[in-house]
Amino acid sequence: MEKISVIGSGTMGRGIVYSCAIAGFSTVVQDISQNSLETCRTYIDKQLHRAVEKGQLSQEEAKAAKDRIQYTTSIEEAANGTDLVIEAVLELMDLKIEVFKQLDQFAPPHAILATNTSTMSPTEIAAQTSRPDRCIALHFFNPVPKMKLIEVICGLETSEETIDQCFEFGKSLGKECVKINEYPGFAVSRMNCLIGNEAMNMVMEGVGSVEDIDKAIKLGLNHPMGPLELADLVGLDTRLRNMEYLHKTLGEKYRPCPILVKYVKAGRLGKKSGRGFYNYTEQGEA
Repeated sequence: MEKISVIGSGTMGRGIVYSCAIAGFSTVVQDISQNSLETCRTYIDKQLHRAVEKGQLSQEEAKAAKDRIQYTTSIEEAANGTDLVIEAVLELMDLKIEVFKQLDQFAPPHAILATNTSTMSPTEIAAQTSRPDRCIALHFFNPVPKMKLIEVICGLETSEETIDQCFEFGKSLGKECVKINEYPGFAVSRMNCLIGNEAMNMVMEGVGSVEDIDKAIKLGLNHPMGPLELADLVGLDTRLRNMEYLHKTLGEKYRPCPILVKYVKAGRLGKKSGRGFYNYTEQGEA
C-alpha cells in the first residue's frame, strides 16, 4: 500500500490521517466541509509540532509527514488511485452506505474499502458495493495516535487476502490488530457501552458523583480513564447513536440511560461542546 484515503475529517478521521502520514503513507483526507478540513489541518500541525518538541520526530520527519497529506472536498479526487479507503463519517448506516456506493464507483478495483464503524455491520455496508470481498471494518480507537489497537472486523464476504493486507497495514502504523467476527458492537464497543451506560445509571441514581465514579473505576479496575470521562471524549451524541443501535440489535440491556438522552438533547455532547458529564470550560464537574 502506498496511498491511503480517509473520508471524514472529524475526531477519528484526523487521528487516522496523522497516524498514516507519520508512518510514511501518502494520505488524502476528504470532507464535505472546508471548515472541518481546516480544523483537521490545524490539529495535525499541532500534533506534529508537539511530536518534534517531545523528540518523537525530527523537524525533517515532521515536514515530510505534513507534505504527504492532501486535503479535498471531492470524494472522487480522494478515491482516485488509492489503495485503501477508510470511511470515518458519523455512525449512521444510511450515510455510510451512500459513501461506500460512491467509493465503489471512484476507487480502483484493487482498493480496499474499510469502515471505521464501532458497532455497525460491514456485511450490510459491503453488500451495497460490487466488491464485498474487498470490504472490511477497521475500528480505530480515540485518540488514534496513542491507542495501540485496531479491531479488524470481517464481513460475510471479506477475503483472507483483504484481512491479511489490513493486518500488515495496522502493523505498519505500529498498531496491534485483533480479528473479530462480525456481531453488533464487535468486542470492545459492546463491552465499553455497557460499562459506560451503567456508570451513567449510577450517576442518575445518586450512587456517587461523576468524579468519584470515574475514580473508583480507574483505581478499582485499573482502567486508564473513567467511563464518564471516556464518554465525554468519544462524544455523547456518538455514544447515544451506538447505544441506540445496540439496543435495537442486541436487546434491552443496551437501552440508553435517560441521562445520556437528556444531555444530548441539551447539547451537552462532551469535550467537543465544552460540557458533558464534566464542564471543560471551567475544568470542573458539570
